Amino acid sequence: MTFTTIFFQLLQNGLILVTAPLLLGWINQCRALLQNRSGAGVLQPYRNLIKLFYKDAVLAHNASPLFRATPYILFACMWLAAALVPVLATDLPLSPAVDVIALVGIFALARVFISLAAMDIGTAFGSLGARREMLVGFLAEPALLMVFFTASTISQSTSLITIVETLAHKQLVLYPSMSFAAVAFIMVLLAENARIPVDNPTTHLELTMIHEAMILEYSARHLALVEWASALKLLAYMTIGIALFVPWGIAESGDWKALPLAVLLLFIKLLVGGAGLALMETLNSKMRVFRVPEFMGTAFLLAVLGCLPTFCWRAHEYSVLRPTDQYVRSAAAADRFRHAIAAPHPVAD
Repeated sequence: MTFTTIFFQLLQNGLILVTAPLLLGWINQCRALLQNRSGAGVLQPYRNLIKLFYKDAVLAHNASPLFRATPYILFACMWLAAALVPVLATDLPLSPAVDVIALVGIFALARVFISLAAMDIGTAFGSLGARREMLVGFLAEPALLMVFFTASTISQSTSLITIVETLAHKQLVLYPSMSFAAVAFIMVLLAENARIPVDNPTTHLELTMIHEAMILEYSARHLALVEWASALKLLAYMTIGIALFVPWGIAESGDWKALPLAVLLLFIKLLVGGAGLALMETLNSKMRVFRVPEFMGTAFLLAVLGCLPTFCWRAHEYSVLRPTDQYVRSAAAADRFRHAIAAPHPVAD
């Protein structure tokens, strides 16, 4: 770890923090243009955050310390998850901690806290939104894990850094299984970020809202942190999708001259991804809540179908091993077993 790597890690963290509201503004502007509206501009999320930070917070009398602390915990979790994803380079100081299972755990931790805070006040809308959020998370997390496992079986590692280096910085190979995983990941992204067709981020109808129902009791700086955390979560999922499916352009380990190009390509990918997300939301309508399990079940099925070809190929590679290789492996295993049996064992009194 050198001063240069620490500097670029801080640069990536700051870039993520500033870019998240801009990405949200870009998506909203694209939706407005596709619906023949002028839109509020790509900088409107920044204006909303500044306005909320200047307001005085209003809290319910029976609000517990958990309700007050949840916006800060949620913001920290989303910022950490977004900072762990390699968006500029693969050898930053936080790179050893970038495990895909840990990323799913961070998202789950944030979901638990926001759900508990929604039920803390005791309002009907908060409890309704919390139950729906846990239902969506219960269905989305297995599909997300299977998407990660599809890439992990190719790179033989659950480290996102190893996955990026395997897919982007080695011999170019097209994996058909990743196409199934990509479709499943898009479906999970829509569900986890409260986007159409699973949820509508702009609605306040009590029979349809999920995410908005949980944050109705928040105001001022607390609401600003929750909204900023939502933008960071969307950016985190977008960068995870970039790292898994279009990782070309991320700087290799030690190649700091490629960082300007990596920043440029990152913004281009986010612009294209944001426009595509706005197009999907414009062409689709929100589905009924009771159809969400079918939607997420389809995502899980596609993710499993992505895993199967890789597993079958690995099994085929093992089955066609030369007899000599199989004999060497069997002999080595038998040798380890004999040594384990012959080793002295402590005798209990």
